[in-house]
Amino acid sequence: MLLLIKKSLVYAIVCAAAVSFAQDAPKKRAITLDDLGKLERVGGPALSPDGEWVLYSVSKTDFKEDKNDSHLWMVKWDGSERVQLTYGKEGAGGAKFSPDGKYISFLSSRPGPTSSSAKGSQVWVMDRRGGEPQQLTDVKSVDGKDMEISGYLWAPDGKKLLLTLHPKSEPDAEEGKPAKPQPIVIDRYHFKEDVEGYIHNDQWDALYLWDLTTKKAEKLTTDKNVNEEGAVFSPDGAWITYVSNHDADPDRSNNTDVFVVAPKAGSAAKKLTDWKGPDGGRLAWSPDSKLIAFSEGAELKLLEYSQAKPAVVTLDGKVSYPATKLDRSVSAPRFAPDGTLSYLVSDDRYEYPAQVELDGLGAKKLLNPEFAAKGVVMGWESAAGHTVVSYSDDATPAELYAFENGALRRLTHNNDALMAELNLVATEDIEFKASDGNDAHGLLTKPADWKAGTAVPMILFIHGGPNGQDAHGFDFERQWAAAKGYAELNVNYRGSSGRGAAYSAAIAADWGNKEVLDIKAGVDKAIALGVADPKKMCVTGWSYGGILTDYMIASDTRFQCAISGAGTAFALSFYGVDQYILQYDNEIGKPWENLKAYEKISYPFLEAGKRIHTPTMFMGGTSDMNVPLLGGEQMYQTLKSLGVPAELVVYPGQFHGFTKPSFIKDRYERWLGWWDKYLQPDKVSAADRKK
Repeated sequence: MLLLIKKSLVYAIVCAAAVSFAQDAPKKRAITLDDLGKLERVGGPALSPDGEWVLYSVSKTDFKEDKNDSHLWMVKWDGSERVQLTYGKEGAGGAKFSPDGKYISFLSSRPGPTSSSAKGSQVWVMDRRGGEPQQLTDVKSVDGKDMEISGYLWAPDGKKLLLTLHPKSEPDAEEGKPAKPQPIVIDRYHFKEDVEGYIHNDQWDALYLWDLTTKKAEKLTTDKNVNEEGAVFSPDGAWITYVSNHDADPDRSNNTDVFVVAPKAGSAAKKLTDWKGPDGGRLAWSPDSKLIAFSEGAELKLLEYSQAKPAVVTLDGKVSYPATKLDRSVSAPRFAPDGTLSYLVSDDRYEYPAQVELDGLGAKKLLNPEFAAKGVVMGWESAAGHTVVSYSDDATPAELYAFENGALRRLTHNNDALMAELNLVATEDIEFKASDGNDAHGLLTKPADWKAGTAVPMILFIHGGPNGQDAHGFDFERQWAAAKGYAELNVNYRGSSGRGAAYSAAIAADWGNKEVLDIKAGVDKAIALGVADPKKMCVTGWSYGGILTDYMIASDTRFQCAISGAGTAFALSFYGVDQYILQYDNEIGKPWENLKAYEKISYPFLEAGKRIHTPTMFMGGTSDMNVPLLGGEQMYQTLKSLGVPAELVVYPGQFHGFTKPSFIKDRYERWLGWWDKYLQPDKVSAADRKK
């Protein structure tokens, strides 16, 4: 009896302590748009040659200055020390260690030491132990052209840099005077690109060697009028491998190949691969400098649905294909010190590293299930037997982790304090069958206060690409919508990655058909689960997600509202207007030869009068050459002509991906305002939407 009394007393004390702790614990709060400025985006990483330090970038949004700031940090491998390296208004990127590990280099457009210093992005260097950065390159013009640095590498001996130089679109302005606009003369098949704008005839990325002693740049290869990308030195320093398209007119194909060249100015390059499609991606050398790992893509007609598969080539051009049964897209190959080869694999709603069999069929996941079935590995680097990865899950923005024996050990904790404040919600896997029998998968996120059996307003948010996927990584918009009382459905429709090559290519030249069937099935599933209120649903998307939003409102009348961002519904009108001429000519065909195909995939515009009744907001940037604003303007005018409620929001100077923080925040606010107007008009006031 005494023992029972003691046990009861202990139990009462423990319960009282638990209640007291719960009362003292800080109350979680809902995520807000102000948290966009508190989130720290951890990028990189780069490992020191001895593997003892990890170099990375930390970016934050400064709403007061309406810009993004990025600075460099370094953390010790054991996590015991963390140091900020750069400061000031100008950002820093492309950080690397010098081959001897004593110095840190980076790209920055900060002002040079003299008024005559070259403008734009240059390579800077600083002592690893601290001190002021020093400008290392001073690239102004090469071979009579104004050039800018878009990338760089250290030569293994530390005596030279390998620069990727890009001709400037406009000449530098004279001191104190604005740049004088010049006519743009074009004679190229592919003549425009988002962000880059109109492409000049001589605008090709080329590799140059920068001698650190003479301070001069010399062109690496003898080739002209081709792009040279993704260069990597061999471990022994004897070769440089890179990717280039040497077809007679490189603009007219996706036929990139892997090349090697000696690291001497004016060398003749040797082509190693001959697949009539893309060979390349990120390249990786084996430790003995005898093999190059790359990825091989799809033929030209499947350009936008290409699934990269593992491939290896020898210096004499012998190509082999490891893991031939791996029907998933791969990226970022990496050789281990023992010569084994691994890639990052994009799988169904996840991404993880996997070792591929050089002489076999299969692949082996390297990440333990507790991590592989929870989030996504977004990048990785190795040195001296150490591997660091960038990893994110539903409740954790990307942070850096040491990757050891299949497990992850956290190295950075930039967002821990913020995440501890927030009441975050889980994202669940859901699966469903389309009306034609296709097995489709997606994600469903419920509001924080959701109660079983209670249907709530739902946002169908459609990803772009289409060759991408919604996965289990931290998604601010998903969490923010949940905090505002919305469930969110994401569907990995046919055309998405993560489900195999045939799944990705299923929609080629047949837009707005199978994707719509898959998305409709996902909506049906969310309703059947008792989560989505069928009378309170809004469809929203950007890029191909915006295109699919137009298809959805022309195919399904259940939505009370829609938001189509950077989309188009009249493919014929985009021929020669956007950057996808290769896709139009090779996937759909030339309009004068295959007009029926263009009419078929343009049904949201051509049949809008009998199909579309959904109030829709259209959005886009004036500088977007990926999916130009024209697409949104056409559909806005169409709905206005039909008397369907519509609104057009134009963002001056913005590309396909927005860069101005105030515009990014404004877009969130307008999304919410449109959703609330049609789904929850009495719940949230206009003032609350601004929070």
